[in-house]
Amino acid sequence: MNKKRRMFIRMVVASLVRRRSRMIVALLAVVVGATILSGLVMIYYDVPRQMSAQFRSYGANIIFTPEGDAAISDEALKAGAAVFPAEGLQGYTPYRYENTKIHNMPVTLAGIDFASVLTTSPYWLIQGELPAADGQTLVGAKLAGELGLKVGDQVSAVNSFEVTADTDTSGIPAYEIYTDPETGETFCDHELSLTVAGILETGGSEEEYLYVTLPDIASLTRSERGYDVVEVSVAAMQEDLQNYVGRICDTVPGLSARLVKRVTASESTVLTKLQSLVFIVTAVVLVLTMICVATTMTAVIAERRKEIGLRKALGADEASIVGEFMSEGLLLGGVGGILGSVLGYIFAQVISMNVFSSSITFRPLLVPLTIAASVLVTGLSCLIPIRSAVEVDPALVLKGE
Repeated sequence: MNKKRRMFIRMVVASLVRRRSRMIVALLAVVVGATILSGLVMIYYDVPRQMSAQFRSYGANIIFTPEGDAAISDEALKAGAAVFPAEGLQGYTPYRYENTKIHNMPVTLAGIDFASVLTTSPYWLIQGELPAADGQTLVGAKLAGELGLKVGDQVSAVNSFEVTADTDTSGIPAYEIYTDPETGETFCDHELSLTVAGILETGGSEEEYLYVTLPDIASLTRSERGYDVVEVSVAAMQEDLQNYVGRICDTVPGLSARLVKRVTASESTVLTKLQSLVFIVTAVVLVLTMICVATTMTAVIAERRKEIGLRKALGADEASIVGEFMSEGLLLGGVGGILGSVLGYIFAQVISMNVFSSSITFRPLLVPLTIAASVLVTGLSCLIPIRSAVEVDPALVLKGE
């Protein structure tokens, strides 16, 4: 490093030290701006993941239905689920619906996988317990009120079906099978004894069903016909969900997929507004940072008018004066950017833990970007004050005017 450059650095550092009270104010403004910028940008890019996780508490966001009259097979379900990335697929729950009778009252029976249902329907409120084995049932609150059922009660579901040569009647008592004397057709009123393990409360149509395990509904109906609908919960943006739905409809035969609009549309709307708010707040903070730095540099240059006039009178060119003041500003910007990057991550982490109850993802690329943005903002803030320094007239200043 030559003597001229060393002297220049000493001048810049000495100028900052001599006016440290004003420079500390400017530095704090840059640090605050860089902290807000770094923190909010981290939140901006991490919000989709956080919001997607939060919206999963509202239930499934994709529905599988069969194409045509056939039910959804296990093969089609597995092929459809394989389209989603493993890290994004939260879970899926197949449903099979059948009509049955309880106390001679028509009831809709729903066969489901209880092991996965709370993944796709985490809002379910259960009084009692979720069925853990065959022979247990979950009763909707509305249906339980109509039937007078409570946790621990025994209930029998009856299914009537025609017995043909292909019907498996093993395990069905002979008294349940009868022949219609007029038509000669054989029918069966098969009973399934169930224990009420829990009462389901959702405030919606789910309270009207009687839920049993998939093996129980197959036993009652003597049929393994597949599923009527499958609820799927996927952590992804709406555009990605639409792409997944399109791929499933195009590549998986016998399976149709669609978005649950009330969930995905709400998620997209909230996310867009939140990201817009973050952008506006960041822009406002950067403008305020520029104003604070510009005001401080203007005051510094006003204090140094005589010094500037003397240097110009001794032959200093405008480039050297501009370089000195710009270097002071850029140095403040670089230091403020480094401190702001560290504090920004802490700031984002605190917000994420308090709002979403989960940690933020650190993005190393934001560190150089924050420093570069801080230097740029500080440099722009110094342009107007430096222009006034260049316009100083040595003759007038040295005369005391």
